[in-house]
Amino acid sequence: MSRPLFFRLQSALEAHDPYFIQKRNAARTLGLSSLQKMTAALRILAYGVAADSTDELLAVNEKRGFPGMLGSIDCMHWKWKNCPTAWKGQYIGHSREPTLILEAVASYDRWIWHAFFGLPGSHNDINVLEHSSIFTELAQGHAPPVNYSINAPLEAKKKHFARVQEACRKDVECAFGILQARFSIVHGPAHFWDEATLNDIMKACIILHNMIIEDERDPNGVQQDDDYEQVPESIPTPVSREPTIEVQNVIQSHIRIRDRETHSQLQA
Repeated sequence: MSRPLFFRLQSALEAHDPYFIQKRNAARTLGLSSLQKMTAALRILAYGVAADSTDELLAVNEKRGFPGMLGSIDCMHWKWKNCPTAWKGQYIGHSREPTLILEAVASYDRWIWHAFFGLPGSHNDINVLEHSSIFTELAQGHAPPVNYSINAPLEAKKKHFARVQEACRKDVECAFGILQARFSIVHGPAHFWDEATLNDIMKACIILHNMIIEDERDPNGVQQDDDYEQVPESIPTPVSREPTIEVQNVIQSHIRIRDRETHSQLQA
């Protein structure tokens, strides 16, 4: 189904039945949007799946117990047994052994959406996030636009936010456990000398892990094709003669991303 037809159906359903219009309940909480309701109905019709499975797919945040949670980010240390002696001081962290750090973002089904590997174990999670490429597209202005509202910061809400967030299930920690259980090479100490080789091993294990997750997603063996629009195999690369993004603009974008006041307002 093409995207224009999909939105045409959405408009027709909203005009025909008020059930598909997003409304607030008695607690003044917004309910499901028309897109979510229509997607659930179409998936049931197209694939014959149970309504409960579709509800779980479209209400991931309720399953996690944290509104709006799409995934979680964390770091894992991989012990480097054969770390060169001259580098050990750089790679030794809280574990008192040389390690390499894997930063990953995993969703509810343990699919690893983002991976950044190779920093020395002496870094903490904040330092790893500082070097990570997860915000690169946002800093360069290539990320898709997102509309959201910022509430006034309240101290009680900040404390409640931190308390609830800490109590949430961490999908990425489960993904790390599954990754190490499936591939013993990343569970035990690394025996290679070359850091590039270790990087290739970690990437290969993550790719295979995601392929297994993708294969196990549908227990009924029904192949679900979510690519509504067919994309040609060879896409011509547009040639732009516009000036490249100035380094200063990228630096300013990173400053805005790290702004503590905005971060506090988003928590409220």
